[in-house]
This record gives sequence, C-alpha cells and structure tokens, in this order.
Amino acid sequence: MVKLMLGRKGSGKTKMMIDLANDTVQTSKGSIVFINNDKSLTQELSYRMRVVCAEDYQYAGTADEFTGFILGIISSDHDIETIFIDSITKHANISINNLQGFVESLDKLSKLHEVDFVVSISAEANEVDDLANKYEVLN
Repeated sequence: MVKLMLGRKGSGKTKMMIDLANDTVQTSKGSIVFINNDKSLTQELSYRMRVVCAEDYQYAGTADEFTGFILGIISSDHDIETIFIDSITKHANISINNLQGFVESLDKLSKLHEVDFVVSISAEANEVDDLANKYEVLN
C-alpha cells in the first residue's frame, strides 16, 4: 500500500512523518526504513529503524535508478514492513511531472514484496489530483 503526505514546504509533513515512523517502529514486528535526503533527521528517528541518507547514494539519479535502489533495500531485508520516503521530489530528479509513474512503481513493489510505503510530497492535493484520488492521503 502507498500512502501520501501532501503539502507545501514548511507545512509540517516531515514532523508528521517522523512521528508516524517512530510510532510504527514501536508496534511493527518487521523492519522499518526511513529514506531522507541527508543526515539531518538521524537524531529524531528511533534507533530501531534503518535510516538511509540518499545523498550517500547519489548514483541513483533517475526515477528508475531510485526504484532499483529501493529494490536493493528490500532485497537486503525480507522483513521490511514499511519504507518512509521524505521529500520525494528532492530525490533522483523526481518531480511533479514524473511523480505519478514513480508512485505507481512503488505501488507495484508494495504488492509484490508486501511492503508499505509512506511518501511525502511538497505539493497540494490539487497539484497531484490523480495520485490524491488513487492513494490514501494521511494529512
């Protein structure tokens, strides 16, 4: 399942995602992964989850490469239950224009590998109508 957090920069999406990730890790029987662009959130996230700083893996420069990067994470731990991806448009040249295809790829991965995704997007619901109507919006 893919869930979205939508809103403009500075609207509190990251804080909500941190809280949700920390709550999820408390009740999860499997592994939780949090992908952030840099190391700035490391201290705010529970030590019980794997924090991945995307800037350490800059070779994942396109949406397809980033999808492969996520597949690598999934293949390294078959117990992953949820992957949180903060500020998706800061990763791998993913923009509002190619966001739908990327989220659809996540949806396929979710079904195939039984992993949930929570993705924050710096956009309002009306800017991503198709996604907001197709996937659960958490805020």
